[in-house]
Amino acid sequence: MWRRSPAASRRTSRGTLIGHELHATGTTGALLAAELGLPVTRFASGPLGGDQQVGAAIVEGRIDFVIFFWDPLEPQPHDVDVKALLRLAVVHNVPIACNRATADFLLSSPLMHREYERLLARSDRQEADVHR
Repeated sequence: MWRRSPAASRRTSRGTLIGHELHATGTTGALLAAELGLPVTRFASGPLGGDQQVGAAIVEGRIDFVIFFWDPLEPQPHDVDVKALLRLAVVHNVPIACNRATADFLLSSPLMHREYERLLARSDRQEADVHR
């Protein structure tokens, strides 16, 4: 999943992204497909349910990491959906980059080129529910 990334960053990442399934919301998906020349599965626009679709894909295990650039200083028309997406990424232990530096770290990681087993930590609340 990739959203609102600078064009230069997308172009320099093409080699890294080849061989990965790419997903994006709305117009970003069309821009990525055009600029990278790679297939991109497109979800709806973020405010029209795309962020929720990304969250569902995280829960289903179809998304391994998220690059989601957004402006924290600007109110988002779908702020609740953005927060839910961020929460799901954390709960399901999916790496999420919300800025260029973190995206660069993710994309340059040796883990990008091999399988990675995501471990889900059980919270104290989940443990309590199991023992009831």
